[in-house]
Amino acid sequence: MTHVTILGSINVDTILQISRLPKPGETLAMSGKQVAGGGKGANQAIAAARAKAETAFIGKVGDDPNGKLMRRALEAAQIDITQISTSNYADTGEAFILLDDEGQNSILVDGGTNQEIKIADIERAQASIDAADFLIAQFETPLTTTLAAFRYAKSVGVTTILNPAPAKTDLDPELLKLTDLIVPNETESETLTGIKVTDEPSMQAAAHALLNQGVKAVIITVGAKGAYYQTKTEQGFIKAFKVDAVDTTAAGDTFIGALSSQLQGDLSNLASAIRFANKASSLTVQKLGAQPSIPHLSEILADGDIQKA
Repeated sequence: MTHVTILGSINVDTILQISRLPKPGETLAMSGKQVAGGGKGANQAIAAARAKAETAFIGKVGDDPNGKLMRRALEAAQIDITQISTSNYADTGEAFILLDDEGQNSILVDGGTNQEIKIADIERAQASIDAADFLIAQFETPLTTTLAAFRYAKSVGVTTILNPAPAKTDLDPELLKLTDLIVPNETESETLTGIKVTDEPSMQAAAHALLNQGVKAVIITVGAKGAYYQTKTEQGFIKAFKVDAVDTTAAGDTFIGALSSQLQGDLSNLASAIRFANKASSLTVQKLGAQPSIPHLSEILADGDIQKA
């Protein structure tokens, strides 16, 4: 069984359903409202755990109802929450998601306790990193903490996966040198490389730029089209499964969590793991909400058009 440790964000999402995004100064009536667990890190952890990876989490919540809610949700998913600490100074992170009738979303985030994760938290969580095949991080927690975590992971031979989301430009170059696999979408890829992703040649150029910055392998996800991957020895494009999207929230997080559950530590089965992750994401977008929509392994394998990587 693959062991995955995730350093990341924990949010409670409020989903506001609207016909379309409002114009400046406009008032629109909502057609629905839901509250669900979220946060890129927590979503990825639940996706990994539901795909049957042994999963542990490094994060922080507030001493508030949302924090208690998220602890219960992660524990119910059989995630090791030993390294989720509680802050007495900030509230649990929250996200407010505007979801339109086409299934597209715009998201506002209050980082809350996610921004309080410190290097000391990484030092306390070293045993969780030691036990992992993969350490995954995103950009919803402090970059200095992620850098410390990746330094430690590489010192003990753990493969690192970086989801550079939301996109940032002020990266310490060392972070990419410590990254074995980076997984941006087309927007995040452009932010990191300055290359606009419009077709496969531009994906290849962006991937080369990231490899030149020190990462070992690149996956650029392009939504409903699929994902492009490149290493120093191989490259390719894996098409997405065609479905009718209801809500794209957590599609990328599902992809990364599901991917990590199937990967070999040397990334030798990258293409087959991407196909598995594409299938998982295609199921996520057909349901409403982040964590409620993330599929279990049995659902991913149910129709027989995908197998474990």
